[in-house]
Amino acid sequence: MAPPVWSGALTFGLVSVPVQLFTTTESHTIHFHQLQRGTSDRVRNRRVNERTGEEVPLDEIVKGFDTGEEYVLVEPGELEDIAPGRSQSLEISGFVELDEV
Repeated sequence: MAPPVWSGALTFGLVSVPVQLFTTTESHTIHFHQLQRGTSDRVRNRRVNERTGEEVPLDEIVKGFDTGEEYVLVEPGELEDIAPGRSQSLEISGFVELDEV
């Protein structure tokens, strides 16, 4: 069995229930492409603009997610803002019936 990615406990007053969180078999990882800032032109490992063939300085490279029709640009600060924290608490806002899952 795979090791848990998170272990903790659900506490309801005086009752604590141990909980472990495991990954699924399906990957939900987002993969970014490197793009030249201001153009949405893809940049390869040699940091060369695919369209022009010119080398791109490192400070002009941004990450972008391909939606199929266009790229959504993501700045490094934005990734830090959405990264999950390392909290040991989990807030439960409600429960659903099993057939609703």
